[in-house]
Amino acid sequence: MSTMDQTHPLHPFDAILLVSFGGPEKPDEVVDFLVNVTKGSGIPRERLAQVGEHYYLFGGRSPINDQNKALMAALEGELATRGAELPIAWGNRNWYPFIDEALQDLASGGHRRILVLTTSAYPSYSGCRSYRESLAEGLESTGVELELVRIGNYGLDEGFVEANAQAVQQSLVQQPGSRLVFVTHSIPTDMDERSGPVDARGAYTRWHQEVAARVAGRVGAEDFDLVFCSRSGRPGQPWLEPDVNDHLESLASQGVDRVVLSPIGFVSDHMEVIYDLDTQARETCERLGIAMVRAATAGIDPSFVTALVDRMVARAQQVRLGDVLGAPDGCGGAGCCPNARRPETAAVD
Repeated sequence: MSTMDQTHPLHPFDAILLVSFGGPEKPDEVVDFLVNVTKGSGIPRERLAQVGEHYYLFGGRSPINDQNKALMAALEGELATRGAELPIAWGNRNWYPFIDEALQDLASGGHRRILVLTTSAYPSYSGCRSYRESLAEGLESTGVELELVRIGNYGLDEGFVEANAQAVQQSLVQQPGSRLVFVTHSIPTDMDERSGPVDARGAYTRWHQEVAARVAGRVGAEDFDLVFCSRSGRPGQPWLEPDVNDHLESLASQGVDRVVLSPIGFVSDHMEVIYDLDTQARETCERLGIAMVRAATAGIDPSFVTALVDRMVARAQQVRLGDVLGAPDGCGGAGCCPNARRPETAAVD
């Protein structure tokens, strides 16, 4: 896009950067990938090899990379229908292509103002600020001169809620009378308490509760639960509970014999979905005699893709009106989701 094309819906941006977690493509990449994920924790490689066993169940390959490629293709299609085509680059925090590589490629291609989309819908340190820190680190390490402007957190956006509601409705048609159980990634309770802007902490749990309530309302479910998966970290450190498997035990004791698990905390079928839910939770259900259907993630549902592009267009308009550094809708800006261990760590606003 020419910098003079002021009629472009995404003016003044000249490229989009999709930022994601990353994942291994083959078995001999698993441990090195986990080294990146756990950087600074001191976990020995031998222990990481054990931690990575669930990757080996799927050929040592994470599904996340293919899903990011599918999302980019879907975004390109939606942008094209609006006459809003822009190049889309892709960079990961923990595996190839890394963020710094994407930034270098963008700069080499002559791009200067970049609209950033992260594949994490909710505010928290791990899901938001850590990516902002990685972007700042990438700018510092590469020395490139790029202006990065984020579209913000989008978990409460109508299109994301609608995509999850449609997936749940399809699952309930498949298995009527099921208890509706929403699932997201557990995080330390103190991280949840610090999530969100200064005047509205606890946003991680609060946003999930709102999404769950809105989805349940659309499908006519009066009873539903919000539970958590993928707990890690030190055994004595409090994390958000209940764990999905513990909750299934509780439901079985209450006579519940069928459930729909809806992974509203994930934008696509990450490893936490295909292992923690499709594998572990399903095994728990089979042992307990509970029939289980797992609802689809938002993925590339048209409602979700449309919502992302809507947010891009709105962010571009905000910048055109002069609010270059103002926080995007749904994000608390500089004070949001602080780094409790190293508060001085630089982060893209």
